[in-house]
Amino acid sequence: METNRQKKIGQVLQQDIVDILQGEIRKNGITNLVITVSKVNVTSDLSIAKVYLSIFPSSEALPLLKGIQANTIMIRHDLAQRVRHQLRKVPQLHFFIDDSLDYLETIDNALKGTENPIADPSLLIKRKKA
Repeated sequence: METNRQKKIGQVLQQDIVDILQGEIRKNGITNLVITVSKVNVTSDLSIAKVYLSIFPSSEALPLLKGIQANTIMIRHDLAQRVRHQLRKVPQLHFFIDDSLDYLETIDNALKGTENPIADPSLLIKRKKA
């Protein structure tokens, strides 16, 4: 369970990482791309922060994630400049794709009945428990 301190630090990091990433998008003139930081989980010793990104369109998610992971050092440096008065040490950043919206969409489609397992038997294979 996260402590209040972990939650507060996660929120501070989340806001600043959003500013950094969206600033880079604007600076490079990239259009038709949305990056949001959906959650930041900080470990109890405040040394590691797991950053979950939602990237739209999702077809560009993996190449963009690899680019962000390659530039983690620069992002961490920019983050350190922003939070230097709040934190003594900036945690290591680990970036992940947050696919919860895609998961919710598949559940929503299943509930609406757009995926019919009777008409398409291959859907039953996905629904079986291992």
